[in-house]
Amino acid sequence: MRPLFGSPKKRKNGKESRSLFAVAAGIKQKQNVNQMIDKFLSADFVIALFHYDGVVDEWKDSEWHDRAIHFSAMNQTKWWFAKRFLHPDVVAEYDYIFLWDEDLGVENFNPRRYINIVKEEGLEISQPALDPAKSEVHHQITARGRRSKVHRRIYKSGRGNKCDGNSTAPPCTGWVEMMAPVFSRAAWRCAWYMVQNDLIHAWGLDMQLGYCAQGDRTKNVGVVDAEYIVHLGLPTLGSLDEKANSESSGNASPSKHSPNTAASAPSASHAYNDRSYVRRQSYIELEIFKNRWKKAVKEDECWNDPYRQPAEKKRQ
Repeated sequence: MRPLFGSPKKRKNGKESRSLFAVAAGIKQKQNVNQMIDKFLSADFVIALFHYDGVVDEWKDSEWHDRAIHFSAMNQTKWWFAKRFLHPDVVAEYDYIFLWDEDLGVENFNPRRYINIVKEEGLEISQPALDPAKSEVHHQITARGRRSKVHRRIYKSGRGNKCDGNSTAPPCTGWVEMMAPVFSRAAWRCAWYMVQNDLIHAWGLDMQLGYCAQGDRTKNVGVVDAEYIVHLGLPTLGSLDEKANSESSGNASPSKHSPNTAASAPSASHAYNDRSYVRRQSYIELEIFKNRWKKAVKEDECWNDPYRQPAEKKRQ
């Protein structure tokens, strides 16, 4: 933000912010979001809140309220907000873009140290690791390793799911989850164009982000173990029971759940009250995204896939 007149105010340390923290926030998760924002403000981040429940005034008693940039739209996901308000040219002054969900515990997370590690390791796309003892962990690669500062791959064996040192594709390597991604300026410029303007979910995007790694995804994409968070996994938009929502005191990732699509349910009211419709729509949009990707690859004669698998090369 800039003043109407005069020079911009300098921060206490005399430095301008070089990173942006954007979070999709509902009022029911106010306490946790306050803790997150306090962490990032102490590290001189610029703060952007995406109010997906339309509630803005009830945040005014927060000390940081007037220092944050607020966006409000009912029942939208963070990707909907990011596509419309975080255009690469608009956020070009920031070195790093943190695009996070609201249900993340940051007690053991230091934003400054995190950025220092990312710079040292040359990570273009990253995320903090999840504490496996306290988090809802969906994918093994996001779980914290206690013996490493950063990890870029996982090792596992199993029927059809082998991950070893030779693996070059997600979910074994070159991949992070979409609950707490961190993008370099260049990586975000690429990722922004992948976000589909007419889709509200981001399923499928994570599997393709390696193409935005500004080089080798097995080296430039990673999970930071030294600075870790907790994924609380709280319910969110489309909850079946509003009372249960209140008692849980929070909402989870709007990146995965949103009812604001006509195809997701017979009626808008049912869509809002039934998460099954929301999840169904997310799967529908996943297939749409995958089909668009395949169509684009097929039609672009200049496309040379740097990650094309041997089997695919043979077929072509």
